Amino acid sequence: MTMHLFDTARGEVVPFEPGPTVTMYVCGITPYDATHLGHAFTYLTFDLVIRRLEDLGHEVHMVRNVTDVDDSILGKARELGVDYLNLATSEVASFHEDLAALDLRPASAEPRATESIQSILDLIDRLESTGHTYTVEGTTFFDTSTWEGFGSVSGYDEATMVAYAAERGANPDDPRLRNPLDFILWQASADDEPSWDSPFGPGRPGWHIECSAMAMAELGQTIDLHGGGDDLVFPHHECEETQSGAANGVPLTRHWMHVAMVSYEGIKMSKSLGNLVFIRNLRHLHDPRAIRLSLLAHHYRAGFEWFDHDIDDGVTRLDRLITAAGRPTGPDPAPTLATIRNALDDDLNTAAARDALDMLAGAILAGAGKNPGSAAGLTEAAGLLGIRLDESVPESWVRTT
Repeated sequence: MTMHLFDTARGEVVPFEPGPTVTMYVCGITPYDATHLGHAFTYLTFDLVIRRLEDLGHEVHMVRNVTDVDDSILGKARELGVDYLNLATSEVASFHEDLAALDLRPASAEPRATESIQSILDLIDRLESTGHTYTVEGTTFFDTSTWEGFGSVSGYDEATMVAYAAERGANPDDPRLRNPLDFILWQASADDEPSWDSPFGPGRPGWHIECSAMAMAELGQTIDLHGGGDDLVFPHHECEETQSGAANGVPLTRHWMHVAMVSYEGIKMSKSLGNLVFIRNLRHLHDPRAIRLSLLAHHYRAGFEWFDHDIDDGVTRLDRLITAAGRPTGPDPAPTLATIRNALDDDLNTAAARDALDMLAGAILAGAGKNPGSAAGLTEAAGLLGIRLDESVPESWVRTT
């Protein structure tokens, strides 16, 4: 049995056939605010990939970074009047609580950018020695004209890339740039920002170089799967692939996987609009398993709108599952297990998998079949989707003070 997953760079669903040990890098948070529903949907997607790979007999090493120094966290720390590392520590702790509540697999390693400075500097040094960089006024840029593969991850034309770069934190109109899509590797720090000594002058790393350095330090030059939200396709992952390939002569990853965005009642969720749905708030009101079941209704590449009443469906389904798992007999669960595994292998068709689980619960509750292993099969099937039915959920997962 083989998983089939959409590869962003190839633009199609392809077999995902790694070796016995799978290396995976999932872009983590910039810890300046709480975990919201979009984060949860992204990390749930990769959790399902991990669970299915483990079910197939693989060992998965998933690395998820913490971007604890960049423009966003430094700006937030400045606004709050706190040290940026103290802000990061607080938000990472909350992030871990939220992910544990949703029963998401922990990372094998969780490197932080501030703890990876030497790896970052070594990578920039390799790029400089091979002619891929230039420095202007204390800022070192990657020269995209030196790498023919730039644009291969996103497939966007130059005008689209320039528009996204401007929208997502870059400045294509910077007069220091040789080309509008060149990106920062190392930059001079402002007076109130952290700074490290380097061969390129005192300063701090750019966003993209951090992830390349951390991924390679933890997992090697080429990993099996790299992913995150689809807002990272460009410029972040495009620049990662470019600088990693230029430094090593091999691709950063064999498979690119991206998760679509979540909106709230028809409007894109964003901090500026004040419409973020925070997991910590949602799990104060509902069993986290119900949150997970609600999110499973949506395909990871489709994107969706969250409405406050969407949780009701998850609550109803969870109650049915728990009740059915306590019944002594029911139908043969083998077909349901096969259906769920096939659905997950089909580019994570979670809606079909969830419906198959619900149908088995309904049949058990209706008294169909006399198989004494039906409830155990239901529990196993729910486990494939990360829904625990065989033990109670710790109170701390649901409510924290």
